[in-house]
Amino acid sequence: MNVMWGIVVVLLSLLSWGGQVLSWFAPSLAVRWNLTEAEADVEPAFWADGRGEALWDTVTLWTMVVAGVLLIADASSWAYFGLVGGGMYLYFGGRIVFTRVAMERRGLRIGVPQNVRLGYIFGAVWAAMALVTIVAAIVSIEG
Repeated sequence: MNVMWGIVVVLLSLLSWGGQVLSWFAPSLAVRWNLTEAEADVEPAFWADGRGEALWDTVTLWTMVVAGVLLIADASSWAYFGLVGGGMYLYFGGRIVFTRVAMERRGLRIGVPQNVRLGYIFGAVWAAMALVTIVAAIVSIEG
């Protein structure tokens, strides 16, 4: 079961972290692959916020990838990376969902409807992954 969850964690977190790395270093490619919104489709403040978020996430979100790899390798240290990475992804997923809800309610342009919907879905998925990983890490440490 640990190997399976480790694979899920690696795949989902690589999608997020890798997308943010690409968004920071190659934003036009990230737009082409629908990993981020085109600057013309969003409010200037939303675009600027996304750029800063991409840089910060590039620096921090790797922790969950490492947790998944260590979990697959059956290294007990996975739990500490899982707690840190889980906290990061819980924040990240929640921020994606709640920021977009607040901005949409105010009528701000935050992207094309299909991408906004994907943002909600993946934000919720990453937050759920984070919660499961945090619980599993706590159980593993207490175990």
